[in-house]
Amino acid sequence: MRKSRAVQTRECSCLPARQNPMMALMTNGQSTDNTPARQSMASAPATKTTSVLQSWVCAFVLVFITLLAYQPVWHAGFIWDDDVYVTKNPALRSLDGLQGIWSKPGTTIQYYPLVFTSFWVEYHFWKLQPLGYHLVNVLLHALNAVLLWRVLRRLELPGAWWAAAIFAVHPVTVESVAWITERKNVLSCLFYLLAVLAYLRFRPLTGARAAGAMDWRFYPLVVGLSLCALLSKTVTCSLPAVLLLLVWWKTGRVEKRDALPLAPLFILGAALASMTMGMEKRAGAVGEEWTLSFVQRCLVAGRVPWFYAGKLFWPGQLTFIYPHWEIDAGAAWQYLFPMAALAALIVLWRLRTRIGRGPLVAVLCFAGTLVPALGFFDVFPFLYSYVADHFQYMACIGLISLAVSMGAAICRRAGPWGRNLGTVAAAIVLLILGVFTWRQARIYQDLTTLWSDTLTKNPQCLMAHNNLGLALVSLGRVQEAKEQYEQALQINPKNAEVHNNLGNALSKAGRFQDAIQHYELALQLEPKLTEVHCNLGGALLQAGKIQDALGQYEQTLRIKPDLVEAQNNLAWVLATLPQAEGGDPVRAVSLAQRACELTGNRAPGYLDTLAVAYAAAGRFNDAIATAQKAIELAKSVRQPQVVKEIELHLELYRAGRPYRAPASVTSPRGP
Repeated sequence: MRKSRAVQTRECSCLPARQNPMMALMTNGQSTDNTPARQSMASAPATKTTSVLQSWVCAFVLVFITLLAYQPVWHAGFIWDDDVYVTKNPALRSLDGLQGIWSKPGTTIQYYPLVFTSFWVEYHFWKLQPLGYHLVNVLLHALNAVLLWRVLRRLELPGAWWAAAIFAVHPVTVESVAWITERKNVLSCLFYLLAVLAYLRFRPLTGARAAGAMDWRFYPLVVGLSLCALLSKTVTCSLPAVLLLLVWWKTGRVEKRDALPLAPLFILGAALASMTMGMEKRAGAVGEEWTLSFVQRCLVAGRVPWFYAGKLFWPGQLTFIYPHWEIDAGAAWQYLFPMAALAALIVLWRLRTRIGRGPLVAVLCFAGTLVPALGFFDVFPFLYSYVADHFQYMACIGLISLAVSMGAAICRRAGPWGRNLGTVAAAIVLLILGVFTWRQARIYQDLTTLWSDTLTKNPQCLMAHNNLGLALVSLGRVQEAKEQYEQALQINPKNAEVHNNLGNALSKAGRFQDAIQHYELALQLEPKLTEVHCNLGGALLQAGKIQDALGQYEQTLRIKPDLVEAQNNLAWVLATLPQAEGGDPVRAVSLAQRACELTGNRAPGYLDTLAVAYAAAGRFNDAIATAQKAIELAKSVRQPQVVKEIELHLELYRAGRPYRAPASVTSPRGP
């Protein structure tokens, strides 16, 4: 009876007294104790109550340490790609948008409808307040840690709680939790782990029911939760393969009855993964940067797992963008990585009868979950790096579980003093990881902090220089932004986007001739870069070259007819110029109306342009009504300077006069 009570009181311990820890992981999955009998002895109501209470305490501690480690993100804002996913995503604004999220692939950057539905719901609760989005991510991660503990416990893995705790506070998970865009990781992991728990009820792998019949009541739940995981992120297509590995680990074989129920999951995963790959290509994952040979892809695939394993065991110098590897099929040393990976798998396979199947299964789960990010499939992030911390969010579970279980086995063999020492050591590891996570989470405060930290660790990152420049421009720090763009061009002088952004910075500084030169360079490098045509038009306009500016706006609309900025800018110029100098009020009205339609009539600056066009065409009543609406919208989004300018225009309309601006100061209104 003492042994039974010890089992109950050590639920949170990294060294459960239930059985030999090494045997649970290293053997063929067979329990070494009389579990049913012990459960019977522990069935007294008081003991059950104590067990339930202890479970709740363990779960609470996991949530608490997660919230504590991620405290810095409570004050974080939106960062890179959060505009596409949240702040500038029109699909979140209406019921039509919600319908498009589900029924029209392409409405959002990826077809992850559950992710965007969660954002849709949050937008209607707290609009664009970042705290709510961050807290949901952190709470989902905490819940994932709790679910991982329950999964590992059901699999009778020693140190299950400690493994879940390390997952909760490990710094490699920070990118997935602190970055709102990576909701897809934490949400898909939630459904992934729930699906595993449901499968273990459908097909028990431990205890007296392990050899019994399947409980088909849970099968629809397995399929439904797996589909939810896929609709959150298709990297979860590895789930059925992982489930078969668990079956093989615990039973030593995979029978037809095990494989057939998982066939629909393989089919669903393949279908949705194919859709994701297609959308990645449409998003830009094509071109010279992705033209790797098969040998080069194998070199990437062999190196990636070692990189992630290294960051798991020593999470130093974690950065948002890692250096982009040069993959050289002629360099002999690069073949060492895939050869070492293959050798490790062979060794674990040959040792499976001595140390058990567990280590091999853990490594295969780790590598298998990484398959979409190994380099065999083209994804857009490979443009700047072959690795990113968020790629291993779920994959790291395999190696963390293996390491904790092996540590538990070593401590168990050392006797009581070893168990105590192991508990202290595990607590110290948690503390260190928690501090690392707290420090890492701080870099997600804002864009300038994020990109500055990236450049500290990866000084040759062109994208970080470029994006830091964009962030600095938005803060009015134009000269600092210019310096970042110039450093980016030292790394790659043929980057059209950087030339365009440098041109924007120079325009803001009033150096229009210099800006024109960089816009023209950008167009020489990328003739169809529509944004540059539009920006060049603005610089030409400010330089007094009005006809040239009109030509650039026209060229922009020929390439991309529905580019709102170009429509608005051209409408402004045609409305504010006298007809003798090329003004065209009628066309200006048409262009401005289209720009307002495309923005849902919710952009004060574009409504101002429409009002100016109405007045130029002599439609003063329409101009007055439109200007009044623009003023109301500008007030609602706290743009006092815009309100003052539109009010000045409104006075002209009421006096029956259109707004006219000298060519030298004619400047299109932004949104």
